[in-house]
Amino acid sequence: MLTDINDKHIGHDFVKQLIRDLSPVNLWQIKEAVFCIMLKAKLGDDFRIFKLYGDPHAILYNFSYSDDKISEIIAKIEKACNMLKDEVMSNNDVFGDVYEYMLAYYTGDGGSAGGEFYTPQEVSELLAEIAVVGKDEVNKVYDPACGSGSLLLKVAKALGNGKVKQGFFGQEINITTHKLCLANMLLHGIENFNIAHGDTLTDPKHIGCELFEAIVSNPPYSIKWEGDTNPLMINDPRFSPAGVLAPKSKADLAFVMHCLAWLAPSGTAAIIVFPGVLYRGGAEQKIRRYLVYNNYIDAVIQLPPDLFFGTTIATCIIVLKKSKGDNATLFIDASSEFVRDGKKNKLSDTNRQRILQAFIDRKDQAHLASLVSNQQIADNDYNLSVSGYVEHISNDTDIDIKAITNEVLRLKRLNNAKRNELDKIIEQLEKDINGDVSNDEQTVLDFD
Repeated sequence: MLTDINDKHIGHDFVKQLIRDLSPVNLWQIKEAVFCIMLKAKLGDDFRIFKLYGDPHAILYNFSYSDDKISEIIAKIEKACNMLKDEVMSNNDVFGDVYEYMLAYYTGDGGSAGGEFYTPQEVSELLAEIAVVGKDEVNKVYDPACGSGSLLLKVAKALGNGKVKQGFFGQEINITTHKLCLANMLLHGIENFNIAHGDTLTDPKHIGCELFEAIVSNPPYSIKWEGDTNPLMINDPRFSPAGVLAPKSKADLAFVMHCLAWLAPSGTAAIIVFPGVLYRGGAEQKIRRYLVYNNYIDAVIQLPPDLFFGTTIATCIIVLKKSKGDNATLFIDASSEFVRDGKKNKLSDTNRQRILQAFIDRKDQAHLASLVSNQQIADNDYNLSVSGYVEHISNDTDIDIKAITNEVLRLKRLNNAKRNELDKIIEQLEKDINGDVSNDEQTVLDFD
């Protein structure tokens, strides 16, 4: 049975329920219709809707629905979103909240495809908080693989209104996801943004911009890129300082180098990476050497497994800074900082705050954090795996070999003593039995 509309009051939880009613439908054109409904309700006939989706009326009404239920839900969502305008007066983020919910909901249903454009909110919040530690405001925020834009928006939330002075910048290679990001900005009331479409590694769109004081990113893991097949790449000022390019089959560290090149001297970059980049050899080891030698790596954080849609791998966060107060790298083992939520793991508020506080404290903490000199990392062949520097909590009980040995010897002595006593008892019994037999024989002889 479909949810009914209460004409006297409509909350965004109601729209979320309608979105859940649409869950059996996995058609992006239906989802785009819902996005367009929300945009139209928030912005009216703003030209930017046409730029994103064409004629919104065509988007809303020109589908050939084979299922009357879908048509009914779409109609209810349109009515509900129009009624949400009243709530916007008291909460300007209502539409943005519903939009984020819808992205998360369909990402969960969408499996691996969903993970291409959506970073779980609690992970986005952690990255944003790390990127702005010690800052009351920043000039600009940037994400080179911005997806739906959730990371950019979390920085705005972490700092507060008006604290990002020159706007939000990003680039996204997928055209559909690029539209999602633009819609997300508009629905959250963000006006000053520049979200470009294209391949960040081979065709960056924000060249010449002032460097960014906050960079947050969750780039695609281990994707292929041109690498050294393009002779121009090795001379690209983003990559050339390392003297080597990231492997063609694994572009992870190419994104890291890109972020570093566009990071302001006073800025912080927080980037989610595939764990293999922390320990693999070859070109990746040479890039790590460059980063460690020049003291650009501020922290490496091991996240729990199974946080992201489409993968169960335990990813990591690399934090970059160009101006540090020490020649050391902080390693944080947050692999156990999670709660189970349905089919996935999740960072609770407590988990997130514990990780963030360990980052802020920047000191050794048993089984959680270790501040390691860059020389020690060099001596370890520039291996950045957290497990090599933070001792994991062991469930094994400590074994005292000496105590066990003494106990075995004690039991052996006791066993020997008991055996001697038993031998004496047996010997006495044998004597008694033999004595009785002799007496019996003498009795018989006397009788005869």
